[in-house]
Amino acid sequence: MSHFDIAITGAGAAGMMAAISAARTGASVCVIEKMPKPGRKIIISGKGRCNFTNLKQWNDFSAHIHPKAGFCKPAFYGFTPEDVISFFEENGMKTVTERGDRVFPASYKSTDVVDTLMKTAKREGAVIMTGSGVTGMTKDGENFRISLASGRTISAEKLLIATGGLSYPGTGSAGDGYVWARNFGHTISDCFPSLTALVPEGYKTAIRNTRGHIDRTAPLSELGRTLMGNRLKNISASLAVDGNTVEEEFGDIDFTDGGIEGPVGFRLSRRCVQAIAHGSKAVLTIDLKPAVREEELTDRIASLWDEISSDARSRGKSFRDKFRILLGKLMPYSLTAGFMHFHPEAGIHCLAGLLKNWKFRIAGYVGYERCVVTAGGVKTDEVCPKTMESRLVPGLYFAGEVLDVDCDTGGYNMQWAFCSGWLAGKSAAASLLG
Repeated sequence: MSHFDIAITGAGAAGMMAAISAARTGASVCVIEKMPKPGRKIIISGKGRCNFTNLKQWNDFSAHIHPKAGFCKPAFYGFTPEDVISFFEENGMKTVTERGDRVFPASYKSTDVVDTLMKTAKREGAVIMTGSGVTGMTKDGENFRISLASGRTISAEKLLIATGGLSYPGTGSAGDGYVWARNFGHTISDCFPSLTALVPEGYKTAIRNTRGHIDRTAPLSELGRTLMGNRLKNISASLAVDGNTVEEEFGDIDFTDGGIEGPVGFRLSRRCVQAIAHGSKAVLTIDLKPAVREEELTDRIASLWDEISSDARSRGKSFRDKFRILLGKLMPYSLTAGFMHFHPEAGIHCLAGLLKNWKFRIAGYVGYERCVVTAGGVKTDEVCPKTMESRLVPGLYFAGEVLDVDCDTGGYNMQWAFCSGWLAGKSAAASLLG
């Protein structure tokens, strides 16, 4: 049996940062990771570009944390976005800040983030054990015992669970941390996919819908094919649940092979998934022209229609052909076929209202196979926010996605992983001295 001061399960963003902050105190630290390589989810984040933090100050940042931002405040201030940037810069990784206060590696390569974490953890003395699946965790007196699939046993005075959630199971996320936490007496809030694609009615064919879950591999319908690949910029979108508007967002939306995604689609997905999973009806409404009043848009449409009708090139064209030309002046032309598919009876006089109220009844959502983050997890009421230590089991700590904390897209989730990991590792190490 090998003994360490601190054992950490999960070599993701939270686990690796926890190992670094703990090892810097001189504590002996091991990180146990079941996958062959650490940081698998970091590698795929941001389509490989890795938006690893966001520079917004707490008052703005906290609006992007769910469901209880207050729990995260001590961790945020203990290792701020500026601290995260300084950490990577000081350890050899240059960074760049883009629109929306989003921060990336200057190389735009997520592998640089993983490499920096790995090199720093090893330099600080942490032992990284990859390919080591955990089969059991218990507390035996003052020490924790971690049984590995290899037959090996690790003992440690402190145990930190940073195994992530259920999203992207190919990266090793299988909900193991919830099992171990529950075995230690912790309560797990209902988990569901967040930051995921919303699937409108008619977007997919031959779908198998399980409580709203529609697998991403389900084939696109003709409608889905006409919409896929389009991006709508600077639009307004609202989500109605059972007829009541519950959320409004502004920004960009993407139509993908999964459904409606992009920053706005992702932000709306949390409430939408929750609603559908509980049997409610969800409708997403897009305003393509949020900066223009409907009356002004009606006048503009009439003017454009007069121009098109009087153009010699329109001679002999059908109403439908001229109408599509009109639409092409009001939206990306590649989107016009999809819009007309949705509104086959659309005419000049009602077009303004349709442009400002394009409704999508949501049939379901893409599940854990491609969602960005898992909502739900270990209840934060049972964890001390100033240390990340369990209120139920002394010496047990949590960090990252395994907790009932999830954030919007834009670097917020990664910042939470880093700052919660930093605090948990630092606190576990400090408790050894006290």
